[in-house]
Amino acid sequence: MAKMKKILTNLGVFVVATGLAVLLAEFGARLFLNSSDFLGLEVVGDPVLGWVPSPSAMAGFDKWGFRNREVPKTADIVAVGDSHTYGNTARMVDSWPYVLGHLTGLQVYNMGVGGYGPNQYFYLSKTKALSLKPHMIIWGLYMGDDFEGAYSLTYGLEPWAYLRALPPRKVDPNVWEAPPSNTRGKRMRVWLSRHSVLYQVVLHSGIGGKVSGQVEIRNAAQLYPGQATSLILPEKHIAEAFRPKGMLTRLDQQDPNVREGMRITFELLKEMNDICQQNHIQFLVVVIPTKESVFSNYLEHNSKLPLDDVIDQVLVNERLAREQLFRFMSESKIPYVDALPALQKAVAESRYPSLYASSGTDMHPNKNGYHVIAEATAEVVKNRNSQVDHR
Repeated sequence: MAKMKKILTNLGVFVVATGLAVLLAEFGARLFLNSSDFLGLEVVGDPVLGWVPSPSAMAGFDKWGFRNREVPKTADIVAVGDSHTYGNTARMVDSWPYVLGHLTGLQVYNMGVGGYGPNQYFYLSKTKALSLKPHMIIWGLYMGDDFEGAYSLTYGLEPWAYLRALPPRKVDPNVWEAPPSNTRGKRMRVWLSRHSVLYQVVLHSGIGGKVSGQVEIRNAAQLYPGQATSLILPEKHIAEAFRPKGMLTRLDQQDPNVREGMRITFELLKEMNDICQQNHIQFLVVVIPTKESVFSNYLEHNSKLPLDDVIDQVLVNERLAREQLFRFMSESKIPYVDALPALQKAVAESRYPSLYASSGTDMHPNKNGYHVIAEATAEVVKNRNSQVDHR
């Protein structure tokens, strides 16, 4: 009995000591690391925007819930967009708005939120961006899902009903909402990903994350049968994976919902441009291509790849969508940056070891890809500012 009591006592001491060590490690991680570089952003529902950052998940974010150190009184540029503007898979300082500020010497405030689309860009620009009295507002328009986002929010939430041109229908405004976790282990992992920097650092960053990402890239077709494919070209320093079926759904020019999403996007772009002109603010759109388009020179008509027919359809449909978008913006005199040529050039020149996240099927750039987008944008921003200065 005494022996058992001693064992239980030692076990209790071990558990308590381990718990304290984990808490201290978590405290240290939060003290020395930027929480927004690791934690998944927890969100809550909103009647206009669909969802907004949760008040309980503001670690590493400013008081408005965006990925900045603080909300400034004024800003030279406000960048509004989705996860590609937020800087998913990269540190805050490696997001393209942050790098843009470094390259231009201007103060850039980042209002990117994962899952947002043109409707949210428009609302945030009117309600918050204008209050910072910027010289320029930039929208980061992602070809992969922004048209779908415009359609879903417009037909899913009543405040946007004025934009509808089709008969009423039941639409889920949150196209990225994850299915409910039905296991205790899955719920715990989701909770930890949103609340523990230590958990994210240990399991999803560093060497472990890179190794698992490479395994996913090289085995994408087996891990996601009928959904994913890999492009491995060692001589070109290319190792990437793609999930083209989802992209085709969101870009299909034969789908009336996609076309409606494009119409809504164009209408919001025009209205935002008008508002900016009325307030003597420059408006600029950065068009961010899909990963498939960036590697199109190696993917298109490549019959050796699984899903080659789907990839070809994605590329054709994205080209058609881009042509319509660029034609509309040119006719509406909306300045834009096409990030595709710069990204394709970086791939062709093997300028970086990689441009996209180490998790093979992730559609987001890594810090290198964001840097290329920032460079392309900085060139246009500098030119436009120079033109304004000489007027």
